[in-house]
Amino acid sequence: MDLGPEEASSNKVASEIKRYATLYQHYLDQLTPHVNYRWAGLAVLVVLFVLRIVVSQGWYVVCYALGIYLLNQFLAFLTPKFDVSLQQNEQNEELEAGEMTDEFRPFIRRLPEFKFWHNSIRATVLCFFMTFFSIFDIPVFWPILLLYFIVLFALTMRRQINHMIKYKYVPLDIGKKKYASK
Repeated sequence: MDLGPEEASSNKVASEIKRYATLYQHYLDQLTPHVNYRWAGLAVLVVLFVLRIVVSQGWYVVCYALGIYLLNQFLAFLTPKFDVSLQQNEQNEELEAGEMTDEFRPFIRRLPEFKFWHNSIRATVLCFFMTFFSIFDIPVFWPILLLYFIVLFALTMRRQINHMIKYKYVPLDIGKKKYASK
């Protein structure tokens, strides 16, 4: 059975896309254990992006959108996957029934560290790419956007920290005991 010219070319395109996707995944797999280098790379990329915004004096809406997206990702990174208030209600019911077990429940993030980094890299590269097109340079008064972002950041982080204090969980490794390996 012979394939027509359109089907043959679509198969070639599909196989090339699959080849590049496999190559991309291979490099992601190679980067996974190098946490410090990954985050340093993201920091350099964000600094370059901010320098691009400052030097060009434009694309403030793109910068604001990236800031909101990164804040949303950070909050998902700090938030537990399972609702802590429901777990506390279950513990209260167990206490009332007299069947309390001191069960270890590890902190599981809603957004794992690698996905947080990967999503942040992709968003920053996309926003950096958008700064090369004037259609995305929407004129706005940037101090209002900056002030609004600072207020939004402060309010959401205060709410998140209050939630962490109320339900007694620490999503970061700060202050946790580390054991020496043999």
